[in-house]
Amino acid sequence: MADPFYITTAIHYPNGRPHIGHAYEMVAADVIARFQRQAGRDVLFQTGTDEHGLKMAQAARARGISTREFANEMSSHFHVMADRLDISYDRFIRTVDADHYAASQAIWKAMQDKGDLYLDRYEGWYSVRDEAFYDEAELTTGEDGTKLSPQGTPVEWTAEETWFFRLSKYQQPLLDLYRDNPDFIRPESRRNEVMRFVEGGLSDLSVSRTSFDWGVPVPDSPGHVMYVWVDALTNYLTGTGYPNKDSELARFWPANLHLIGKDIVRFHTVYWPAFLMSADLPLPQSVFGHGFLLHRGEKMSKSVGNVVDPMGLADAFGVDALRYFFLREVSFGQDGSYSAEAIVTRVNAELANSFGNLAQRTLSFIAKNLEGALPEPGRSDPADAVLIEEVVVACAGLKSAFEDLMLSQGIEAWMRGVYACNQYIDLQAPWSLRKTDPERMHAVLGTLVRAIRMLAIAILPVTPRGAGLVLDTLGVDERDHAAIDDDGWYARRAASGIALSPPTPAFPRLEIPAEAEA
Repeated sequence: MADPFYITTAIHYPNGRPHIGHAYEMVAADVIARFQRQAGRDVLFQTGTDEHGLKMAQAARARGISTREFANEMSSHFHVMADRLDISYDRFIRTVDADHYAASQAIWKAMQDKGDLYLDRYEGWYSVRDEAFYDEAELTTGEDGTKLSPQGTPVEWTAEETWFFRLSKYQQPLLDLYRDNPDFIRPESRRNEVMRFVEGGLSDLSVSRTSFDWGVPVPDSPGHVMYVWVDALTNYLTGTGYPNKDSELARFWPANLHLIGKDIVRFHTVYWPAFLMSADLPLPQSVFGHGFLLHRGEKMSKSVGNVVDPMGLADAFGVDALRYFFLREVSFGQDGSYSAEAIVTRVNAELANSFGNLAQRTLSFIAKNLEGALPEPGRSDPADAVLIEEVVVACAGLKSAFEDLMLSQGIEAWMRGVYACNQYIDLQAPWSLRKTDPERMHAVLGTLVRAIRMLAIAILPVTPRGAGLVLDTLGVDERDHAAIDDDGWYARRAASGIALSPPTPAFPRLEIPAEAEA
């Protein structure tokens, strides 16, 4: 049985339509999931929506509809976006799912049995937008005198009966975890921030509410619903069949990777491991907090009017182009900036003009001059072996970098192979060899076919449509989409006698939309 690999995104809060940050996280997780499948791992990839909490109830009330109706409507937008962006999730989880209620109540009972939950009264500062409580020392004051959370969101004084989790009990176990497992929190800058926070001392955590009823009911405690982070974080266990130890999915826990935004790292690396320790459950291997995508270097804001719909970007530029730009432009883990001009410039320079044009002119030349037949061995030259080695090294560089979640650097390594191919074809000039040295032309074209196949397979997790189209044109069977270094493929393909399909441009050039220019 293949080695399991479980990857999750954060589940997204659907009190509004999805934005570019949701799309970025989904695409990054999808690329990692596809890459791991390509490597032969048995992948479970989960994304979804976190639908409970006061914000959802308030938004539904403002619309004059039930909270469940509102949740159904808003969650569907995220589901549609995931499908539109070719996100190859295995489960799109919703926190209103019946098995998630069962999992949430099971972990609650496990923490209660450990003696880590107690009933008391809470008075303190609460941010509705963050669904989080904050200490006085963490607050700042806005220009209008409003108290603000560390995220810049308004807080209000809240007093109610609540269940508490003994988070303070886990301060030292958490510090031991960070010390003994340096890759538990990545990148390192996030790890350092979390360690400083925990070293400063942990207060017990309010984990239930009585002021609203839109949530998972607390077992045997009428009127209480679970505070959203207990419920939300448990979704990762729900996806593995918890608490059913006989579930066929149980082998996927602990998760290999939680991929989340940097603004919710604390919840995933302090609260979540503490809950799991309390419930005597294994901890996830790694939590990676990625950065934000900024529009022209600025945070998106409805009041500023710079919020961009990711579906509109996909319509304007194409899904592959958007996926490629996200991962190529931004050093993974850091903040990055995007604009229509930046997308067009990057995609045209690398996908359209470099790799797309390389594949198009090579395969068009074969279709026109060899009637689609794979080139014969021909007369080789040391330059042929040099190119193949350069491409092998480039693809290995992508593989090594992707294994370490250095996605932008991996694509940069891949591009070195693309540039080597373009330099090779320009120097060898098969269009000139057609008349002067046909045998050499065959060798050059055969070398290029091998190189293009390897490059297309390597970039397939990032651009599944375009790279898939190149591989279809080459007649590469889907079961061979992982075999970058399969030298036997060419001989098998040639022996089949089946002509290559006439090529269709896999990565067309982009134009800046008129509204963006304006």
